[in-house]
Parts: sequence; structure tokens; C-alpha cells
Amino acid sequence: MDEPLLRGFLTHIRVERGLAANTVRAYQRDLTRYAHYLRSQGLGIADAGSEHITAFLQAVQEGADGGRALAASSAGRMLASIRALHRFAEEDGARSDDPSARLTGPARPLDLPEALSIDEVARIIDAGSGPFTGRLAEERSLRNRALLEILYGTGARISEAIGIDLDDLLLEERVLRLHGKGDKQRAVPLGSMAIDAVTAYQVRARPVFAQRGTGGPALFLGHRGTRLTRQAAFTIVRDAAEAATIPAQVSPHTLRHSYATHLLQGGADVRTVQELLGHASVTTTQLYTHVTPDALREVHALAHPRALDAPSAGTMNNCTPTDENQGAT
Repeated sequence: MDEPLLRGFLTHIRVERGLAANTVRAYQRDLTRYAHYLRSQGLGIADAGSEHITAFLQAVQEGADGGRALAASSAGRMLASIRALHRFAEEDGARSDDPSARLTGPARPLDLPEALSIDEVARIIDAGSGPFTGRLAEERSLRNRALLEILYGTGARISEAIGIDLDDLLLEERVLRLHGKGDKQRAVPLGSMAIDAVTAYQVRARPVFAQRGTGGPALFLGHRGTRLTRQAAFTIVRDAAEAATIPAQVSPHTLRHSYATHLLQGGADVRTVQELLGHASVTTTQLYTHVTPDALREVHALAHPRALDAPSAGTMNNCTPTDENQGAT
């Protein structure tokens, strides 16, 4: 990596912005490939124009730059890295302009989230309670049901659910505090079924798990008494779906998708669902509207003045055409 501007940028994001090591490595991977491409064109980063960036993004999607072909989503992430680099170059005085400023990312195919029906979700939650046999049978039943109720009842990501601490439960206020991406916190309401399941787990099961290990502040504990792992939570959801004979492949994220979809079908507005899901952009949340076309058509038909079935021509407004307006355009 012999590009001084790139080295300066990586030092900037590591030292001055304090980005995580994995994030810095991701930037380095993307931008090293970009710099290699520019060098193959006889250019440096300070020489690149918008046309060169566009050609590079096309090349990486086809693998024409000598690297692995990338999906449109990965090429879009790479454009974000390039934008950050060129903004740094402009602010640092290495360039007088930012050639990436007006570029848009590659078009991504519409990836509609799969949602379960309300009945399917209920079957999964019921199946998650067992019956179990052997040691900790009752405790596992109560914990699994509480986890499933939280995942579907709050739309929590799996990392958020297993990251819940006891202090995050505000049962008197019927609220749960979730720690999302970038450690952003949000408060989401808890329904009565989730509260009942979590209370039963806390009183009758969690103390038993806690005695087997260090306990700690975690709400959901595994059989060793430590915080439930991501893999264990995935297994709980998958096994419950199989026990409920749900044909679709179900993951914790499926319950999050279902939560959002059912809220929209029930009349919630997109902005509210955005806040509940912890999405930074409403554009991400709007993806869920594509899986409820019947509900959207119904709202449109009721709300738009020209969406209703038009009266027959001879009865519109109780009027008949006159000689004056016949043939008017």
C-alpha cells in the first residue's frame, strides 16, 4: 500500500475518529482494492474523477479488476468507503473537490423480508415451551418462552435480546430498554404476554440458572449460568419452529420481520415502526410496506379521493352532459 493519502486516511479513522479495529480493516480492504484499480489505470487517488469511480464499481461487480465479483450491496458499501476517503482528501487539502459526492450506489434487487402469519408466530412461541425432559426442563421452558415473547413482542435483534440486562427491564412502566447498533439505546413498549413470560422466567427459572454460574446482570442465562450465547438463542428459535412444523426457515430475524409487518398491517405508521426497530433511516423500514400490498391498497382506496369506484357517466354528480360541454377536451 504505497498511497500516502490512503495511509493518512486510515491513521485518521483509527486515531482521531477512534473506529474499531474491524471497521478500520474493512475500510483498508475496500480502499486498497480501489487504489490498486486506479494504479492499473495510471492514476492516484488524488487524480480520480467520478467516471473512474463509476468504472471501478462496475468492475468489482463483474470481477473485472482481478478481484472477487461483488454483489450490488457490497459494491454499495465500497462506495461508502470511497466517499469517506475522498471527503478526507478534500478536507485535508489533497484535492479541491470530491468526485464521489454526486454518485449513487449500484441498484440493489428488492429483497423482501419474509414474515410469518400471526398464527404461525403463536405456534412457535407455544412450541418453544416444550415439553422438555431431564434437568432444567421447567427452567428451559420458561426461559425459551420469555425469549421468544421478547423477540416477537419488541422486534429486538438477536444481539439486542441476549444483551438485555436486568436493569433494562422497566416492568412497572411496561418498557424494555434495548442497546442497538453503535450502542444506541431505545425504549420499546412491552405487551402483557411478554411481561407475563418474562416475570415467570425471572421468578421461577433465572435464579436456578444463576446458581450454576456467575449469574451477572444478564437477563437470559444458559445452562452454565452465564449470558445466553447468540448460537444458543438461534437454536431455541429454530427448534421451536421445527416443533411447530413451520415449513419456512425461521430465524430470530424472521420474528423481527414479522413484528414489523404485523404492526403495519395493524395500522401503525412507518415512522413509528422505524423508531421501534431502531432503524437509522426510514428507507429501511419502508421495505416492510412491500409485503403488505393488500393493506396498502385498502388504505389508498379509503383515503384517496380518486381511488373509489367512479359513478357511471350518466349519474356523476346527478348531471347530464349539456350541448355546451359535449365534446370538450
